[in-house]
Amino acid sequence: MDFAALMSKEISKAKSGGSSSSDKKDTSNPPEKKYVRRSELEAARIAAYNEEQERAQREREERMAQKRKLDEEEAERRQEREEKKRRLAEESRKKREEEEAAQERERRKRLGLPELPPASEKDEDKDKDEEEDIPDEELVTKLREMDEPARLFGETHRGRLRRYRRLVERSLTPQQQLSDGPIPTTLELVPEKDMKISTTLPKDTEGRKYLFRQLASYFNMVLGEWELALAKRDISVKQSLQGRQAYNAMVQSRENMKPLFRKFEKVDVDDRVLEHVVEIVHNAQLRRYVDANDAYLRLSIGKAYVLAPSTNFYTLR
Repeated sequence: MDFAALMSKEISKAKSGGSSSSDKKDTSNPPEKKYVRRSELEAARIAAYNEEQERAQREREERMAQKRKLDEEEAERRQEREEKKRRLAEESRKKREEEEAAQERERRKRLGLPELPPASEKDEDKDKDEEEDIPDEELVTKLREMDEPARLFGETHRGRLRRYRRLVERSLTPQQQLSDGPIPTTLELVPEKDMKISTTLPKDTEGRKYLFRQLASYFNMVLGEWELALAKRDISVKQSLQGRQAYNAMVQSRENMKPLFRKFEKVDVDDRVLEHVVEIVHNAQLRRYVDANDAYLRLSIGKAYVLAPSTNFYTLR
């Protein structure tokens, strides 16, 4: 075989190897999509919005569960404090009665009078007879069914029985239901058509209670619409600085209004404060937002405005 034939054979081998490698490379890298359909973009946006709504709902539920847990723990601590105060008062009363009985015995002994029979033992026997006893095993079973500790450290059977009876009385006592909304409250909310208020304050207690229900309903409605409007924004707007500031402003406003709701529930709002609150809400319902803002300024800082740079005194309105 001559040199030309060998060269042609080697060249053909090189060409065949290069073409096969290029074919493999082309098959391994599929062509990229040059465009995305509008329906796919819309579906992705809707999915992201739904996911954000679900996350916000989960966060609200978690906050509500945490608040209920804290309220229950605070109620238990309050109950323990009341029980401790009652126990200390009972011990003080018994000690005082014992001292009085000792003084009475000393007086009767000094005067030569017969001693009185001890009444403490009779009272204890009477209390034991009046209080129906429950066997310890049955009592432990009942406490476990109520998801309560079966035994506490240093607790006697009598103390365990009293704890069980307190739990039964607490379960039979109707609990106040909290309303749904940005600020849960025990007040019964009114529908939107009944939220219109007048500028005159009611004189009777029932009228004031209904006014507080109207105010709580209106504030909850406004906060709910505010929260919903913030949730409808695009993700890019939510994650921006202005978006986070707007959300923080809403959360701060909601937290600042919770003490006012507690005042509404207790029907304990000063008339001077209530007049301005009613004026603010009345103007806002009439869409006179400038007047509502002026009423808010009078409520917060009174009629004193800030010091002007060119003067040395406060300008009074």
